[in-house]
Amino acid sequence: MCAVKNVKPKKEKERFHLTSVKPQVYDFDCSECDTSVIFSKLDTTDKGLTDKEAKVRLHEYGYNEPARKKELGVAAQILTKFFNPLNMVLIVIGGFSLFSGDTISAILVLAMIILSVFLSYFQEYRSGREVEKLMEMVTTQTTVYRNGKPKEVNINELVPGDIVDLFAGDMIPADLRIMSCKDLFLNQATLTGESMPLEKTSKPLGKKPGSITEMTNIAFMGSSVVSGTGLGVVVKTGLYTQFGELSKRLATMQVESSFDKGVNQFTWVMIRVMMVMVVVIFLINWFFKKTALIDSLKFSLAVAVGLTPEMLPLIITINLSKGAIQMAKKKVIVKRLNSIQNFGAMDILCTDKTGTLTMDKVVLEKYCDVMRNEDKDVLKYACLNSYYQTGLKNILDRAILKYVNKQEGFDITNYKKVDEMPFDFSRRIMSVVVEMDGKTRLISKGAPEEIFKRCTKYELEGDILDMEYLILADLKEEYERLSADGFRVLALAYRDFTDKKAEFTKDDESELILEGYVAFLDPPKASTEKAIKMLRHYGVQVKVLTGDNELVTKKICSEVGLDVKGMMTGEAVEKMDDKALQAAVETTNVFARLSPMQKERIIHSLHANKHIVGFLGDGINDALALKASDVGISVNNAVDIAKESADIILLEKKLSVLEDGVIEGRRTFSNITKYIKMASSSNFGNMLSMTGASIFLPFLPMTAIQILFNNFLYDMSQTAIPTDAVDEDLIQTPTPWNVKSIRNYMFFIGPVSSIFDFMTFAVMLYVFHASPELFHTGWFVESLITQTVVIYVIRTTKIPIFESRPSKFLVFTSLAIMAVGLIMPFTPMANWFGFVKPSAKYFLILEAMVAAYLFLVYFVQKLYIKRFGKE
Repeated sequence: MCAVKNVKPKKEKERFHLTSVKPQVYDFDCSECDTSVIFSKLDTTDKGLTDKEAKVRLHEYGYNEPARKKELGVAAQILTKFFNPLNMVLIVIGGFSLFSGDTISAILVLAMIILSVFLSYFQEYRSGREVEKLMEMVTTQTTVYRNGKPKEVNINELVPGDIVDLFAGDMIPADLRIMSCKDLFLNQATLTGESMPLEKTSKPLGKKPGSITEMTNIAFMGSSVVSGTGLGVVVKTGLYTQFGELSKRLATMQVESSFDKGVNQFTWVMIRVMMVMVVVIFLINWFFKKTALIDSLKFSLAVAVGLTPEMLPLIITINLSKGAIQMAKKKVIVKRLNSIQNFGAMDILCTDKTGTLTMDKVVLEKYCDVMRNEDKDVLKYACLNSYYQTGLKNILDRAILKYVNKQEGFDITNYKKVDEMPFDFSRRIMSVVVEMDGKTRLISKGAPEEIFKRCTKYELEGDILDMEYLILADLKEEYERLSADGFRVLALAYRDFTDKKAEFTKDDESELILEGYVAFLDPPKASTEKAIKMLRHYGVQVKVLTGDNELVTKKICSEVGLDVKGMMTGEAVEKMDDKALQAAVETTNVFARLSPMQKERIIHSLHANKHIVGFLGDGINDALALKASDVGISVNNAVDIAKESADIILLEKKLSVLEDGVIEGRRTFSNITKYIKMASSSNFGNMLSMTGASIFLPFLPMTAIQILFNNFLYDMSQTAIPTDAVDEDLIQTPTPWNVKSIRNYMFFIGPVSSIFDFMTFAVMLYVFHASPELFHTGWFVESLITQTVVIYVIRTTKIPIFESRPSKFLVFTSLAIMAVGLIMPFTPMANWFGFVKPSAKYFLILEAMVAAYLFLVYFVQKLYIKRFGKE
């Protein structure tokens, strides 16, 4: 049996190197042929293999393990974080600064990159270790027959031809052909999404199966034994199992999320603008004004740094790390930092049904007579049948007994068991005989179609009536209504014997009286309906993607308040081309009987329609969809392959945490965009001012070191943005990257600062008749103050300060940086940067200009929002 031990596994022995693996491709169908044929083809027996044979086959076929993506070393992981477009631009700029002699500038730029990269790596490493701890908590072994005797071996050492024992609670360690079994029920939910356990048999199939759910004599790797016992022969291991085929596809998947795309798109916009501005400024100074080549080049590079939001990687990382820390407090592990923003940006959440929307356990929901009216006698008969049978109680028997145990005044101890007829797959019925009410009564419970065959009468409201042909059709219709409502239904019937019998047989299961039905369901979680309402409130559509059948799925959807707007099965999805499916996913919100590949294809179709997609799932069949989505969400007790594929792992199966994730994601992105909007618009305005000043001024408007120092101080003032509060109206709707909107904002708001820069130029030249040093100082201070305070307008769409208050830390940093800028010209350090002392009159004019600037930005932003919206 597969024993799950709650201990950390010992370090694995050194493994041999496999130069090639023998393919497990056969010229026979394991499900269609008899086990004797399989023994012959796999060169094994019902006694199993010898240790020597198993070792040889392990060398031939390889370890029984799924495909895994090769993990990069620490150095490689860190290096890959350096190589994104924005960091590459900053590295180039830092390199040029170093080459041109501006060592301080180079150090500042490169320090930003290094700090961002290592902070991001540390946060993801910490989350990754948490996931590894979860996955190392168990090690799994299985019982096989080696040398004719049972032996415990690690499941990764199983080979084709091994004979495996199966007991209740076991995980299936490979793809097995069932040799023999008794009352064997398997849960394949993680593989197929079906909520109810499936009966397994050892009989060869009469026809070629159409899907894995029809392979009733095959136990698939990753499923588990709910009840019963069995013996199986390993037919496929590792990459050749259903599970392994899925893992191969996962290992080769390369997915770029919406967050990654957004950052890259924004970076390229900045690169294009920067290249144009830098070239123009360089040509103006070198070609037209005849400034020295090196000075023109250094000034142009300083402009490039000034235009580039070099704090962006650090601001993004700090924001995402803060979000991850907040989520960790709510028992959520964020494996990949970028997924925090994707969580907030998603406008569609696709979810599996079994175990995510539902409790992943079967409960008794109804006990009713033949007209579907509640009937206590039906519950009593079902309980007697389940209680007195001595075979292995399956999941439905346990559900009945658990329900009865909670009922007050329900006593079955006054009855005496006489005999029983155990369940078998040919009859699909289980019967017990008890003495009750002075009679000997046989009570049968089983598949309705089998019970109907054996009934001649039915009971309704205490009357015993003949079951005529027309009546039978009506009775079947009532049962079918229960099935159509998504219930798993069993029928109850009985027969009384007046004569004492020493022994009862299956032949006595005749001339029965149909009593009623018991109906079972994997019920929805209590939090599901609330979670769906919450997501709808925040503008997130919910779509169900499940491998379970459409009737059960429709029932669950109705119970959790999800209106079914079009339902589609995997068969219909398979027949559609990509274009047709893209249209269908917009109008359909429930998909049933899906394969893992079909789930993935639906995710890609939603992406093609420009949606940001999240996926919530915990099974093997969810792994591809988890990987393909922008944010994959799983749970700590999910299968390993699902946890590996997910971006976020919930340590508790509480759907209420989805609300926290959505809000945190939107807060995080809102704070990121505050910096981007402010940095891009302010920097763009400065560069316009720089270009204009370069045309008519006889000297450089600001020295290279002053530009870099200004930019550094201003960026330092924004390090508090991750702590800032976010207006409620900014988290009500999904917030995806909109590079076009950022570009429009930059072009719309940026020139406003240039207006006041040119006003400053005029004041410095015509009011103060400033020298180059005084001009540099005046513009440096004005530029720093206006850039720093404008964040209070940009951070909100409301009236700043009065209707939307910034965080205390943001106020502190901005005041501190402004104080540095105002005091710097009066300190000994002024000589280092080429500053001189402005007059008191300058500061009075500066105060008026800053106030006017803030008012103008506020009204221009209102015009922008009116024209382009809040995005």
